[in-house]
Amino acid sequence: MISNLPNRTNAHSTSTKSPPQLGLVCITTSDKVRYRALTRKRLLQLETAEQQQVLRELYTDNLQRLNNALDFCVENNLRLYRLPSGIFPFADTDLGEAVLEEFTEQVRATGDRATVLGIRLVVHPDQFVVLSSDTPSVIENSIKILQMHARNMDLLGQPRSPWAMMEIHGGKGDRAERLIQVIRDLPDEIRSRLALENDEYAYSAAEILAVCREAGVPMVFDAHHHVIHEKLDSYEHPSIAQMKAAARTTWPVPEWQLVHISNGRESFGDPHHSDFITVMPSAYCNVPWIEIEAKLKEEAIAKLREEWSPVFGTAPPPKPLEEKPLDKVTQPKTQQKKRTSKKAEQPKDKVLSSNLDGD
Repeated sequence: MISNLPNRTNAHSTSTKSPPQLGLVCITTSDKVRYRALTRKRLLQLETAEQQQVLRELYTDNLQRLNNALDFCVENNLRLYRLPSGIFPFADTDLGEAVLEEFTEQVRATGDRATVLGIRLVVHPDQFVVLSSDTPSVIENSIKILQMHARNMDLLGQPRSPWAMMEIHGGKGDRAERLIQVIRDLPDEIRSRLALENDEYAYSAAEILAVCREAGVPMVFDAHHHVIHEKLDSYEHPSIAQMKAAARTTWPVPEWQLVHISNGRESFGDPHHSDFITVMPSAYCNVPWIEIEAKLKEEAIAKLREEWSPVFGTAPPPKPLEEKPLDKVTQPKTQQKKRTSKKAEQPKDKVLSSNLDGD
Protein backbone atom coordinates (compact mmCIF):
# COMPACT_ATOMS: atom_id res chain seq x y z
CA MET A 1 0.00 0.00 0.00
CA ILE A 2 1.04 3.60 -0.58
CA SER A 3 2.11 5.47 2.55
CA ASN A 4 1.25 9.08 3.40
CA LEU A 5 -2.24 9.15 1.88
CA PRO A 6 -4.18 12.26 2.93
CA ASN A 7 -7.78 11.70 3.95
CA ARG A 8 -10.45 12.51 1.39
CA THR A 9 -11.60 15.68 3.13
CA ASN A 10 -8.12 17.19 3.23
CA ALA A 11 -7.34 16.03 -0.29
CA HIS A 12 -10.47 17.68 -1.62
CA SER A 13 -9.65 20.96 0.09
CA THR A 14 -6.06 21.14 -1.18
CA SER A 15 -6.12 19.35 -4.52
CA THR A 16 -6.30 20.95 -7.93
CA LYS A 17 -9.44 20.64 -10.06
CA SER A 18 -7.87 17.65 -11.79
CA PRO A 19 -5.84 14.89 -10.12
CA PRO A 20 -2.08 14.85 -10.66
CA GLN A 21 -1.07 13.63 -14.10
CA LEU A 22 1.43 10.76 -13.76
CA GLY A 23 4.11 10.70 -16.44
CA LEU A 24 5.89 7.85 -18.21
CA VAL A 25 9.68 8.11 -18.45
CA CYS A 26 10.98 7.10 -21.90
CA ILE A 27 10.14 3.40 -22.18
CA THR A 28 7.97 0.64 -20.75
CA THR A 29 8.98 -2.55 -18.98
CA SER A 30 7.11 -4.40 -21.70
CA ASP A 31 8.27 -4.14 -25.30
CA LYS A 32 5.46 -1.74 -26.25
CA VAL A 33 7.59 1.40 -25.95
CA ARG A 34 11.23 0.82 -26.87
CA TYR A 35 13.77 2.61 -29.08
CA ARG A 36 16.86 1.69 -31.03
CA ALA A 37 20.29 3.12 -30.23
CA LEU A 38 23.57 3.49 -32.11
CA THR A 39 27.14 3.86 -30.87
CA ARG A 40 29.71 6.23 -32.28
CA LYS A 41 32.13 3.34 -32.82
CA ARG A 42 29.67 1.47 -35.00
CA LEU A 43 28.76 4.54 -37.04
CA LEU A 44 32.37 5.50 -37.74
CA GLN A 45 33.10 2.06 -39.14
CA LEU A 46 30.90 2.99 -42.12
CA GLU A 47 31.49 5.18 -45.14
CA THR A 48 29.65 8.51 -45.21
CA ALA A 49 26.91 7.32 -47.55
CA GLU A 50 26.35 4.26 -45.39
CA GLN A 51 26.26 6.44 -42.27
CA GLN A 52 23.52 8.55 -43.81
CA GLN A 53 21.48 5.51 -44.73
CA VAL A 54 21.88 3.94 -41.28
CA LEU A 55 20.70 7.16 -39.65
CA ARG A 56 17.75 7.43 -42.04
CA GLU A 57 16.64 3.93 -41.16
CA LEU A 58 17.17 4.55 -37.45
CA TYR A 59 15.28 7.86 -37.45
CA THR A 60 12.44 6.27 -39.43
CA ASP A 61 12.19 3.43 -36.93
CA ASN A 62 12.43 5.60 -33.81
CA LEU A 63 9.88 8.07 -35.15
CA GLN A 64 7.45 5.21 -35.64
CA ARG A 65 8.28 4.03 -32.13
CA LEU A 66 7.47 7.51 -30.83
CA ASN A 67 4.07 7.23 -32.50
CA ASN A 68 3.70 3.86 -30.79
CA ALA A 69 4.52 5.58 -27.50
CA LEU A 70 1.75 8.10 -28.13
CA ASP A 71 -0.62 5.21 -28.81
CA PHE A 72 0.42 3.65 -25.50
CA CYS A 73 -0.17 6.92 -23.67
CA VAL A 74 -3.68 7.19 -25.11
CA GLU A 75 -4.49 3.57 -24.27
CA ASN A 76 -3.30 4.07 -20.69
CA ASN A 77 -4.64 7.59 -20.11
CA LEU A 78 -1.18 9.17 -19.81
CA ARG A 79 -0.87 12.86 -20.56
CA LEU A 80 2.82 13.29 -19.74
CA TYR A 81 5.63 11.59 -21.64
CA ARG A 82 9.38 12.09 -21.31
CA LEU A 83 11.12 11.68 -24.65
CA PRO A 84 14.33 9.62 -24.64
CA SER A 85 17.31 11.96 -24.83
CA GLY A 86 18.81 9.77 -27.57
CA ILE A 87 15.71 9.32 -29.71
CA PHE A 88 17.63 10.66 -32.74
CA PRO A 89 21.26 9.59 -32.18
CA PHE A 90 23.93 11.93 -33.59
CA ALA A 91 21.42 14.71 -34.26
CA ASP A 92 23.94 17.04 -32.60
CA THR A 93 26.38 16.47 -35.48
CA ASP A 94 26.26 18.00 -38.95
CA LEU A 95 25.55 14.57 -40.44
CA GLY A 96 22.71 13.73 -38.08
CA GLU A 97 21.18 17.20 -38.26
CA ALA A 98 21.14 17.07 -42.07
CA VAL A 99 19.50 13.64 -42.09
CA LEU A 100 16.92 14.64 -39.49
CA GLU A 101 15.94 17.70 -41.53
CA GLU A 102 14.82 15.28 -44.25
CA PHE A 103 12.13 14.16 -41.79
CA THR A 104 10.78 17.64 -41.04
CA GLU A 105 7.22 16.90 -42.16
CA GLN A 106 7.06 13.52 -40.44
CA VAL A 107 8.46 14.82 -37.14
CA ARG A 108 6.06 17.77 -37.17
CA ALA A 109 3.12 15.46 -37.84
CA THR A 110 4.09 13.39 -34.82
CA GLY A 111 4.45 16.46 -32.61
CA ASP A 112 1.11 17.80 -33.80
CA ARG A 113 -0.42 14.43 -33.05
CA ALA A 114 0.83 14.62 -29.46
CA THR A 115 -0.69 18.09 -29.16
CA VAL A 116 -4.06 16.97 -30.52
CA LEU A 117 -4.04 14.00 -28.16
CA GLY A 118 -3.34 16.29 -25.20
CA ILE A 119 0.01 14.66 -24.39
CA ARG A 120 2.72 16.88 -22.92
CA LEU A 121 6.22 16.13 -24.22
CA VAL A 122 9.32 16.89 -22.12
CA VAL A 123 12.95 15.77 -22.21
CA HIS A 124 15.80 15.27 -19.75
CA PRO A 125 19.14 15.70 -21.60
CA ASP A 126 21.92 13.35 -20.54
CA GLN A 127 24.58 13.76 -17.86
CA PHE A 128 27.08 15.30 -20.29
CA VAL A 129 25.20 18.61 -20.03
CA VAL A 130 27.08 20.65 -17.40
CA LEU A 131 26.52 24.38 -17.75
CA SER A 132 28.49 25.15 -14.57
CA SER A 133 31.72 23.43 -15.61
CA ASP A 134 35.12 25.04 -15.08
CA THR A 135 36.07 23.90 -18.59
CA PRO A 136 34.83 26.14 -21.43
CA SER A 137 34.76 23.26 -23.91
CA VAL A 138 32.42 21.29 -21.63
CA ILE A 139 30.03 24.24 -21.47
CA GLU A 140 30.28 24.65 -25.24
CA ASN A 141 29.47 20.98 -25.84
CA SER A 142 26.64 21.15 -23.29
CA ILE A 143 25.06 24.06 -25.15
CA LYS A 144 25.45 22.14 -28.39
CA ILE A 145 23.53 19.20 -26.92
CA LEU A 146 20.82 21.53 -25.63
CA GLN A 147 20.58 23.13 -29.07
CA MET A 148 19.93 19.68 -30.52
CA HIS A 149 17.09 19.07 -28.06
CA ALA A 150 15.66 22.54 -28.70
CA ARG A 151 15.81 21.88 -32.45
CA ASN A 152 14.01 18.57 -31.91
CA MET A 153 11.29 20.33 -29.93
CA ASP A 154 10.98 22.93 -32.68
CA LEU A 155 10.68 20.18 -35.29
CA LEU A 156 7.95 18.58 -33.17
CA GLY A 157 6.11 21.90 -33.18
CA GLN A 158 6.32 22.20 -29.41
CA PRO A 159 6.15 25.68 -27.84
CA ARG A 160 9.18 27.64 -26.72
CA SER A 161 8.07 27.56 -23.12
CA PRO A 162 8.48 25.30 -20.05
CA TRP A 163 5.42 23.39 -21.22
CA ALA A 164 7.92 21.62 -23.51
CA MET A 165 10.45 21.41 -20.71
CA MET A 166 14.12 20.57 -21.20
CA GLU A 167 15.34 19.75 -17.70
CA ILE A 168 18.90 19.48 -16.42
CA HIS A 169 20.79 19.38 -13.12
CA GLY A 170 22.93 22.20 -11.78
CA GLY A 171 26.12 20.30 -12.57
CA LYS A 172 29.33 21.23 -10.79
CA GLY A 173 28.69 22.37 -7.23
CA ASP A 174 29.54 25.80 -5.80
CA ARG A 175 29.31 27.39 -9.24
CA ALA A 176 25.92 29.09 -8.93
CA GLU A 177 27.01 32.43 -10.37
CA ARG A 178 28.57 30.79 -13.42
CA LEU A 179 25.46 28.66 -13.92
CA ILE A 180 23.19 31.71 -13.73
CA GLN A 181 25.27 33.68 -16.22
CA VAL A 182 25.50 30.83 -18.72
CA ILE A 183 21.73 30.34 -18.57
CA ARG A 184 21.11 34.05 -19.09
CA ASP A 185 23.28 33.96 -22.22
CA LEU A 186 21.58 30.93 -23.78
CA PRO A 187 19.67 31.40 -27.05
CA ASP A 188 15.91 31.74 -26.67
CA GLU A 189 15.06 28.32 -28.09
CA ILE A 190 16.96 26.76 -25.16
CA ARG A 191 16.41 29.22 -22.32
CA SER A 192 12.66 29.45 -22.92
CA ARG A 193 12.30 25.70 -22.29
CA LEU A 194 15.02 25.13 -19.70
CA ALA A 195 14.27 23.96 -16.15
CA LEU A 196 16.62 22.98 -13.32
CA GLU A 197 16.26 20.07 -10.89
CA ASN A 198 17.68 19.77 -7.38
CA ASP A 199 19.99 16.80 -6.96
CA GLU A 200 21.25 14.51 -4.21
CA TYR A 201 24.73 15.92 -3.77
CA ALA A 202 25.76 19.12 -5.59
CA TYR A 203 22.77 21.49 -5.46
CA SER A 204 20.18 21.36 -2.69
CA ALA A 205 16.58 22.31 -3.33
CA ALA A 206 17.15 25.70 -1.69
CA GLU A 207 20.28 26.32 -3.77
CA ILE A 208 18.71 25.39 -7.09
CA LEU A 209 15.63 27.44 -6.19
CA ALA A 210 17.84 30.51 -5.77
CA VAL A 211 19.53 29.82 -9.12
CA CYS A 212 16.16 29.41 -10.84
CA ARG A 213 14.89 32.69 -9.44
CA GLU A 214 18.02 34.57 -10.52
CA ALA A 215 18.20 32.94 -13.96
CA GLY A 216 14.46 33.16 -14.60
CA VAL A 217 13.83 29.46 -15.25
CA PRO A 218 11.46 27.00 -13.51
CA MET A 219 12.51 24.55 -10.82
CA VAL A 220 11.65 20.86 -10.96
CA PHE A 221 11.42 19.68 -7.35
CA ASP A 222 12.58 16.11 -6.71
CA ALA A 223 11.48 14.95 -3.25
CA HIS A 224 13.74 11.89 -3.27
CA HIS A 225 16.81 13.96 -4.07
CA HIS A 226 15.79 16.39 -1.33
CA VAL A 227 15.54 13.78 1.43
CA ILE A 228 18.91 12.32 0.43
CA HIS A 229 20.64 15.71 0.34
CA GLU A 230 19.14 16.83 3.66
CA LYS A 231 19.37 13.37 5.28
CA LEU A 232 15.66 13.27 6.11
CA ASP A 233 13.74 10.18 7.14
CA SER A 234 10.26 11.08 5.91
CA TYR A 235 8.47 12.66 2.97
CA GLU A 236 6.30 14.42 5.57
CA HIS A 237 9.12 16.68 6.73
CA PRO A 238 7.80 20.29 6.53
CA SER A 239 10.51 21.23 4.03
CA ILE A 240 8.94 18.95 1.40
CA ALA A 241 5.74 20.98 1.25
CA GLN A 242 7.70 24.23 1.58
CA MET A 243 10.06 23.49 -1.31
CA LYS A 244 7.26 22.15 -3.49
CA ALA A 245 5.32 25.37 -2.94
CA ALA A 246 8.40 27.54 -3.51
CA ALA A 247 9.22 25.70 -6.74
CA ARG A 248 5.69 26.35 -7.98
CA THR A 249 6.33 30.11 -7.86
CA THR A 250 9.11 29.75 -10.45
CA TRP A 251 6.75 28.46 -13.15
CA PRO A 252 5.31 31.12 -15.49
CA VAL A 253 2.04 29.17 -15.42
CA PRO A 254 1.61 27.48 -12.01
CA GLU A 255 -0.53 24.75 -13.57
CA TRP A 256 2.53 23.65 -15.55
CA GLN A 257 4.52 22.76 -12.43
CA LEU A 258 6.21 19.39 -12.78
CA VAL A 259 7.87 17.36 -10.02
CA HIS A 260 9.66 14.03 -9.73
CA ILE A 261 9.03 11.13 -7.40
CA SER A 262 11.09 8.02 -6.73
CA ASN A 263 11.77 5.77 -3.75
CA GLY A 264 15.03 4.25 -2.55
CA ARG A 265 15.61 0.65 -3.57
CA GLU A 266 17.14 -0.75 -0.37
CA SER A 267 16.24 2.00 2.11
CA PHE A 268 14.45 5.34 2.25
CA GLY A 269 17.65 7.27 1.57
CA ASP A 270 19.05 4.92 -1.07
CA PRO A 271 19.74 6.95 -4.26
CA HIS A 272 19.01 3.90 -6.43
CA HIS A 273 15.42 3.74 -7.61
CA SER A 274 12.98 1.08 -6.48
CA ASP A 275 10.63 -0.89 -8.70
CA PHE A 276 7.49 0.79 -7.37
CA ILE A 277 6.51 3.95 -5.52
CA THR A 278 5.43 2.81 -2.05
CA VAL A 279 5.86 6.14 -0.25
CA MET A 280 4.36 9.31 -1.72
CA PRO A 281 4.59 12.81 -0.18
CA SER A 282 1.14 14.03 0.80
CA ALA A 283 2.34 17.45 -0.40
CA TYR A 284 2.17 16.07 -3.94
CA CYS A 285 -1.62 15.72 -3.85
CA ASN A 286 -2.08 19.12 -5.52
CA VAL A 287 0.84 19.01 -7.97
CA PRO A 288 -0.41 19.06 -11.58
CA TRP A 289 2.31 16.90 -13.19
CA ILE A 290 4.43 14.11 -11.64
CA GLU A 291 7.09 12.13 -13.49
CA ILE A 292 7.26 8.62 -12.05
CA GLU A 293 10.90 7.55 -11.78
CA ALA A 294 10.47 3.90 -10.87
CA LYS A 295 12.15 0.90 -12.44
CA LEU A 296 8.93 -0.84 -13.39
CA LYS A 297 7.66 2.16 -15.31
CA GLU A 298 4.04 1.65 -16.40
CA GLU A 299 3.51 -1.02 -13.74
CA ALA A 300 4.49 1.50 -11.07
CA ILE A 301 2.08 4.05 -12.56
CA ALA A 302 -0.75 1.49 -12.57
CA LYS A 303 -0.08 0.64 -8.93
CA LEU A 304 -0.07 4.32 -7.97
CA ARG A 305 -3.37 4.85 -9.73
CA GLU A 306 -4.87 1.94 -7.87
CA GLU A 307 -3.62 2.88 -4.41
CA TRP A 308 -3.03 6.65 -4.49
CA SER A 309 -4.78 8.45 -7.33
CA PRO A 310 -8.32 7.29 -6.41
CA VAL A 311 -8.14 9.68 -3.46
CA PHE A 312 -8.18 12.56 -5.94
CA GLY A 313 -10.59 11.24 -8.54
CA THR A 314 -10.03 10.12 -12.12
CA ALA A 315 -8.85 12.37 -14.92
CA PRO A 316 -10.69 12.30 -18.25
CA PRO A 317 -8.84 10.45 -21.02
CA PRO A 318 -6.76 12.33 -23.61
CA LYS A 319 -8.68 13.66 -26.59
CA PRO A 320 -8.99 11.12 -29.44
CA LEU A 321 -7.70 11.94 -32.89
CA GLU A 322 -10.33 13.14 -35.31
CA GLU A 323 -8.17 12.00 -38.18
CA LYS A 324 -6.72 8.57 -38.83
CA PRO A 325 -3.59 7.96 -36.70
CA LEU A 326 -0.26 7.60 -38.44
CA ASP A 327 0.10 3.91 -39.22
CA LYS A 328 3.55 4.14 -40.65
CA VAL A 329 6.41 6.61 -40.81
CA THR A 330 7.91 6.56 -44.27
CA GLN A 331 11.42 7.55 -45.19
CA PRO A 332 11.73 10.90 -46.95
CA LYS A 333 13.49 11.41 -50.21
CA THR A 334 17.15 12.29 -49.81
CA GLN A 335 17.76 16.00 -50.04
CA GLN A 336 20.38 16.99 -52.59
CA LYS A 337 21.04 20.44 -51.14
CA LYS A 338 24.52 20.75 -49.65
CA ARG A 339 24.92 22.07 -46.12
CA THR A 340 27.34 24.87 -45.30
CA SER A 341 27.49 24.63 -41.51
CA LYS A 342 30.86 24.09 -39.90
CA LYS A 343 32.11 20.66 -39.01
CA ALA A 344 31.34 19.89 -35.37
CA GLU A 345 34.07 18.28 -33.34
CA GLN A 346 33.04 15.26 -31.29
CA PRO A 347 34.84 13.50 -28.44
CA LYS A 348 36.55 10.48 -29.96
CA ASP A 349 35.72 8.16 -27.09
CA LYS A 350 32.15 9.24 -26.40
CA VAL A 351 29.12 7.10 -27.12
CA LEU A 352 26.61 9.64 -28.36
CA SER A 353 23.60 7.41 -28.21
CA SER A 354 21.96 7.97 -24.83
CA ASN A 355 20.61 5.46 -22.37
CA LEU A 356 17.06 5.21 -23.64
CA ASP A 357 15.60 3.58 -20.56
CA GLY A 358 16.88 5.95 -17.90
CA ASP A 359 14.61 6.84 -15.01
